[in-house]
Amino acid sequence: MKFPSHVLGEEVTVTVTLLDSNHCPGSVMFLFEGAFGTILYTGDFRYTSTMQGEPALRGRRIDRLYLDNTHCHPHRSLPSRQCATRQAAHVIRTHPRHQVVIGVYSLGKETLLVDLAVEFRTWVVVSPWRLEQMRLLELPDVFTAEEGAGWIRAVDVTEIRWDTLVSWNTLQPTIAILPTGRPVKVTHPNIHLVPYSDHSSFSELCEFVKWLKPCSVIPIVKGGMCQAYFQEYLSSAPQALPDLKIPKPLQESVQQQSKRKGQGPLCVLKRAAQHSVPRGVVFEPPEKLTEEPEEFMSVRVLQQNYCESACCSKEGCTCHTGKEKGKEELSGEQLGVARAASAVSQAPVSSEHFPTGFAEQYLLTPLNVLKQNSSQTFDRLVEDFFRRGEAS
Repeated sequence: MKFPSHVLGEEVTVTVTLLDSNHCPGSVMFLFEGAFGTILYTGDFRYTSTMQGEPALRGRRIDRLYLDNTHCHPHRSLPSRQCATRQAAHVIRTHPRHQVVIGVYSLGKETLLVDLAVEFRTWVVVSPWRLEQMRLLELPDVFTAEEGAGWIRAVDVTEIRWDTLVSWNTLQPTIAILPTGRPVKVTHPNIHLVPYSDHSSFSELCEFVKWLKPCSVIPIVKGGMCQAYFQEYLSSAPQALPDLKIPKPLQESVQQQSKRKGQGPLCVLKRAAQHSVPRGVVFEPPEKLTEEPEEFMSVRVLQQNYCESACCSKEGCTCHTGKEKGKEELSGEQLGVARAASAVSQAPVSSEHFPTGFAEQYLLTPLNVLKQNSSQTFDRLVEDFFRRGEAS
């Protein structure tokens, strides 16, 4: 998918280029270029070697790489999505008399559903709203909302629970497939994990950083400090990310607002900057989920190693089904999906200058994060900045 570049601003311009991130439909990476240097923000992405043919990235100097580090650990090996699809098909073939229920999120893993529908020549039954979504995405015509039309059904991942499995099996023999890259322990024999992920594996992340050679790497998943794994791949060139002074019109605007509210000068900017440290999308790491399962997910996170072949003979390989790993009991209260955390790290800020990386903080931090402090204050701040900039 090709996206055009966009040039923002007049006197001081910023070029923003959207790049396909190979995640869910419509997902993109952002490439920012301006006086602050060049920044690549991957967001959720799964690296593929075809990205090396992207003209916007080929031979490009990247000062700062904001990296999706969901699986950034040497032990978090994952098969390709094609191999994971073969593993799912293997599970289905070993249960020829069972209905198949696949747990998915509101968006993502559509390719898995299409591939299985084609492989087994059956409709995939979905809810009416999801059917409309599939049509808007212009996916192959393998989906239907007619109950009973097919023996593979896609449901929300939160429905893959002990109690729902019991209920489904009272009507007809049913197995559930949970396609996830997170290592998960389930205790119900009818729930089968398939390591299908829309996030990059550790080896893919290493290959990506080694090819890109950025000056620095910043993880976007909270709590994941993975920079040490990439030190040998970084460029030794100095970063072109200078400190930017607060424009005088913006200083005056903030001072006026602060006086009206009885606050000290730049108090609003301090508070905004403290909440806009460039962390990107914030999620709880899988390691923390193992400690607090009641708060985040129903399936406890464990470590597994995945085989690259769906039909290998390796002892203990997770591509085999019906093993003891799937025969423990699953607590219904503990079944669910990891939710996003809303905490954003704080950092000190000077009363005279924005902290290092002003541009990246205000370009890359999601607006909803900045506006959490004071929506009206943020809107007025931005409006005053542009109005005074045009007047000068």
